Amino acid sequence: MLIVGFDTLKADKEDYIYKCIKEYKVGGVILFDKFYNDREKAKNIKNPAQLKKLTTELQNINKEKLLISIDQEGGRIARLKQEDGFSKTLSAKGLASLGEETSRKHYTSIASELQNLGVNVDFAPLVDLGLNKESDVIYKLDRAYGDDAETVSKYAEIFMDELANHKVISCLKHFPGHGSAKGDSHEGFVDATTTWSELELEPYKKLLYKTKMIMTAHVFNKNLDDKYPATLSYNTNTKLLREKLGYDGVIIGDDLQMGAIKEHYSNEEALKLSINSGVDLVMYCNQLGDDKAEDIIDIIYKLVINGEIAQERIEESNKRIDRLLSEI
Repeated sequence: MLIVGFDTLKADKEDYIYKCIKEYKVGGVILFDKFYNDREKAKNIKNPAQLKKLTTELQNINKEKLLISIDQEGGRIARLKQEDGFSKTLSAKGLASLGEETSRKHYTSIASELQNLGVNVDFAPLVDLGLNKESDVIYKLDRAYGDDAETVSKYAEIFMDELANHKVISCLKHFPGHGSAKGDSHEGFVDATTTWSELELEPYKKLLYKTKMIMTAHVFNKNLDDKYPATLSYNTNTKLLREKLGYDGVIIGDDLQMGAIKEHYSNEEALKLSINSGVDLVMYCNQLGDDKAEDIIDIIYKLVINGEIAQERIEESNKRIDRLLSEI
């Protein structure tokens, strides 16, 4: 149930990530090209040959399949960059202006590259509606296909299809909608109460039949939950997404080290609330903090032993994750 970030370009026996996978049996890793606080320093990605070697090393540590994930939306949000020897990518906004045929070819190229490099999860497509033109994290980065659900759903589906054709799992984000909010949840608390509308659920409704993974937003919305942001909200993740919309795939929480969570909740509180809310995969990217896998696992174990998380909740998530792994 744990996806972690790590700080090396390799995964030898002396590297910490080797221990995370071999001993602690983490479910997956997330790859970054640069360190968050040092954009000149390579973190996990240097060039195609190095990355292929790394993913092979990671996958060979255990006999169980490992989720190897990346943020490769295209445009400004691309961990595989042209200057490092990877293919050039275009933004969602840019592709939507070029039409479906161009988009399909472009997404075939991205999906094929990911498959060849050994990456099997892409945290894309983003299906937030580009509603708030003041949004530094969505609209201003050209991450939205448009401001209407039909356009967003159409181009997102093309991306999903091409990833699936290349055995790469796609992930719709950020549920239940980040596009109307102005703030950036990396930095701190974001409130969408006065801006959000049910229109932002439309892409999820349209694509739910083929969605295997959905990522939650760290956005607070009093209309859905008057106490917790979506990642920690039972009302949002179980009552709305699972029960009302009928989704039974994997829910992954956005990085629990982001300011919107870390500044207001301890690891223990965040883990208890997110898992009990219906989240199946918890993510510690180790870009905005340094949390050890064994510490996170110990916290979850104690919460189960103390009866604060039901063992059935853990088993339920494991079944969903196993089903996801069977797709790759």
